[in-house]
Amino acid sequence: MKILFVHQNFPGQFLHLAPEMTRLGHECLALTDSGNPRQTATQTLKYKHDGQAVDPAVTRLGRNYTQMSDRGVSVARAAMALRQQRGYVPDVIFGHSGWGETLFLKEVWPEAKLLIYAEFYYRGRGADVGFDAEFNPPNFDQVMIAQGRAGHLGQALLHADAGVAPTHWQASTFPTALRRMIDVIHDGVNTTTNAPNPKARFVLPNGQSVTAGDEVLTFVNRNLEPYRGYHIFMRALPDVLKARPKAQVIIVGGDEVSYGSAPKGEKGWKDTILNEVRDRLDLSRVHFMGKIPYEQFSALLQVSRAHAYLTYPFVLSWSMIEAMSAGAHVIGSATAPVQEVITHGVNGTLVDFFDVAGWTQALIKALAHPEQFQTLRQAARQTALDHYDQRHLLPKMVSFVEGHGSKP
Repeated sequence: MKILFVHQNFPGQFLHLAPEMTRLGHECLALTDSGNPRQTATQTLKYKHDGQAVDPAVTRLGRNYTQMSDRGVSVARAAMALRQQRGYVPDVIFGHSGWGETLFLKEVWPEAKLLIYAEFYYRGRGADVGFDAEFNPPNFDQVMIAQGRAGHLGQALLHADAGVAPTHWQASTFPTALRRMIDVIHDGVNTTTNAPNPKARFVLPNGQSVTAGDEVLTFVNRNLEPYRGYHIFMRALPDVLKARPKAQVIIVGGDEVSYGSAPKGEKGWKDTILNEVRDRLDLSRVHFMGKIPYEQFSALLQVSRAHAYLTYPFVLSWSMIEAMSAGAHVIGSATAPVQEVITHGVNGTLVDFFDVAGWTQALIKALAHPEQFQTLRQAARQTALDHYDQRHLLPKMVSFVEGHGSKP
């Protein structure tokens, strides 16, 4: 088949799928934003999109749809040029619906099957909106804004032939009529790379090394921000370090904003939250790594004695499952995305998202008595092997694409 992948930051969620489809003999092409610097083995074409600022006073609740549909138009024009100038007609288009890129592709290629990566559907209630009153006070305006942000997501799936979501909870955020169109197939994690390694070693910025068995507390996210509980973790940290004078804390993540809003006058949340507790921290034992290469990330998970993962009711991070695959003891927030994977006392520990004292106690206990959690670590590894192993899930994703592509 001819398969066109569409993602403004390709490869994105198609990192493993695109090369696998090529290996299986399919002709794969990717369409991505001209500003995307990432290089892959998949032949890639780029569309140019000059996102114009919109006037909120004029567009009001339609501002998100205006921005997303404008991008959709840019992609559709590039697609039309591809058809008219090269005669290119894909059998299957597989795109992420998050940025509006797929909205008009059926108008260019009505004969193609359109598959949507349906990652999340914005809701006024029951998910991230209004969850954390400190940064997002619940009010009816926020409910309406969230519903307005979902417009392009619903349209994208309505015009598609099928969708796929990585978790059952993320699929459940879609309205019932759309949920019926969605298969649940996780992207999977590499359980070979992310496996327990008693010889693992991680080098800190000061040149000091920590190894498997050392008292290491880890916290990992793409960016350090409230959506991922950075504020809760940092507020628990002073008492954790006081109780555990030999503990080393390693924090991975950038200082930008992936989700939500930036703090006033700042680009990110790192120092805003750190400044709250700075005078109560032994900063010689708190190591901010920024963003690190994947090999370092895997080694970090292997030396972790306790791994804290928090999230609003939102998209689940791959890193949590990768930590479980590495045999880490994950202390996670008792929020729906995490609870789909972790059962308290079975394959990890759950703590109420906002319970700073509870986090403090759980982290201290995990650091002080690692032997008490060995069965949890083993069960976490088994969970990754049984349900999130890329070797088992990639063939399912291949079947999803091939199955829809072969339909008349």
